[in-house]
Formats: sequence, C-alpha cells, structure tokens
Amino acid sequence: MMRRSRGGQDDSLNESGSRSQSSERRVSGEEEHVLRRGKHVLPHVARLLIVSTFVEDGIRMWFQWGPQRDFMNSSWKCGWYLATLFVVVNMLGQLGACALVLIRRQVAIACAILCGIVAMQTVAYQIFWDIRFLMRNLALAGGIILLLAETRADGRSLFAGLPSSGDNRPRTFMQLGGRILLVLMFLTIFRLDLSAVTILIDVVGTVLVIFITIGYKTKLASLIIVTFLTAMNLYFNAWWNVTDDNSLQDVLKYDFFQTLSVVGGLLLVVALGPGSYSMDEHKKKW
Repeated sequence: MMRRSRGGQDDSLNESGSRSQSSERRVSGEEEHVLRRGKHVLPHVARLLIVSTFVEDGIRMWFQWGPQRDFMNSSWKCGWYLATLFVVVNMLGQLGACALVLIRRQVAIACAILCGIVAMQTVAYQIFWDIRFLMRNLALAGGIILLLAETRADGRSLFAGLPSSGDNRPRTFMQLGGRILLVLMFLTIFRLDLSAVTILIDVVGTVLVIFITIGYKTKLASLIIVTFLTAMNLYFNAWWNVTDDNSLQDVLKYDFFQTLSVVGGLLLVVALGPGSYSMDEHKKKW
C-alpha cells in the first residue's frame, strides 16, 4: 500500500511538472508567433533606429560647421585645419556609413567606421571623465556590434539546405557583448530616490537588465525595456518643445537620438535572439 501511495505521488508530481512545462511552451509558442509576424519588419526598424543618432549628428555637423570646428580648436589647440578635418571626417563618415548599413552593402566596413567615430568622439569630447556619457557611448557600440552580428547571421544562410555545424562563435560573442553593452544605457537613468515609484522602477529595471545580461527570457525583457525607454524618451527628451535658440535643445536632441539607437539595438536583440551564450539557448538543450 505504501509503495502504491508513493508511486501515486510521483505520478502526480510528474503530471504537474509536465503541465507546467507545457504551459511554459505554450506561452513561448505564442510569443514566437507574435514575433514571427513582425520578423520581416523588425530588423529594418531596428537598423534605422540604431543609425538614427549618427544621421542626426552628421546633419548637425553640416549645420553647425563653424561652432563645431571652433570648439575643437579651442579644446585641443589643434589649429583650424585639423579642427576642420575632424568635422569633415565625422560628417562624411557617419552619413556614409549609415547609408551603407541601410542599403545592406559593406556593413562590416560601415560598422568599423561607426565604431571608430564613437571612439574618436569619446576622446575628442573627453567623455572618459563623464561616466554617464561614457556608458551611453558604450551602449551605442553595443548596437553597432549587433549590426555586425546580423551580417554573420546572413552569411550563414547563403547555402540554404546544406548541413551546418551550427557553430558560429564570432557571431555568438558579438551577440553576448552587444546585449551586455546595450543595457548600460538603462543604468544611466537609475535614480537614488526613496520614493516608492522610483524604487519600483529601479528594482524592476535591475531585474530586466540581469535577465538580458544572462540571456533569460531575453526577448520579453528586451521588449519591456524598449517600451519603458521609449516612454521615458518621449517624455523627458522632447526637444521639439524647446526653441531653436535655446542650447537645451541640442542636449535633449542628443539624448533623444542616443536613446533611440539603444532601443533599435534592443529590437535587434529581439529579432536575432540572445545567441548561444544564454540561458534561453541552454534551456532548449535541457
């Protein structure tokens, strides 16, 4: 009798375990179904958002040619010619690289140019000493790395139907590094405030950042942060409500488009998935 009773308990536990697994699979399946419907649009939107800050900065270099050149000259005492060269390289490099990304030509070269410009601006504007701006620039670099990872994904599908080992370590490392760098943007908006709403936002945000970092429920966590960042961006960085003669407009516009680029990077995480180095991927093997 005891043996039968214990066996019944085991069966009950197995049933409840399998019910929970099937429920999790059902939720996962519904999530994949929703994402599948937008899979053709999502990567295009993600790319456009990622390069948006570079397009805006390139256009700003054209319209603020003189002030940008004078700022570089006064900051570094590099002379008129080198200051002008800095503005030209930034303007043409950013706009040209963004065009290549959007038309899907020589994306690897375009990503290298954009990474070089991020590094050059970090040094030129002495961002090293401002943690907030440094983390934002690193988040931008994360978006560029994911653009590069996407090209590796495209490369693997050139010979559709042929067997593949499934091992693409460079792409996997890029996806891991890209998503870790991206979440640095969210860390810049944490506030040390004891109000209930702020504490709730900080706690939930921290959990979501950890989920994306370790690759657990990555797509869902990314979509939640995308929604939150978009709402915060539209509310706090509404540069269109500030007059052109107010210097605050440039600051708000800078923050707005940088946040937009990080949102694009997170959407690319949703489109590509977290990669092999993630809990989501390992759960499939269990």
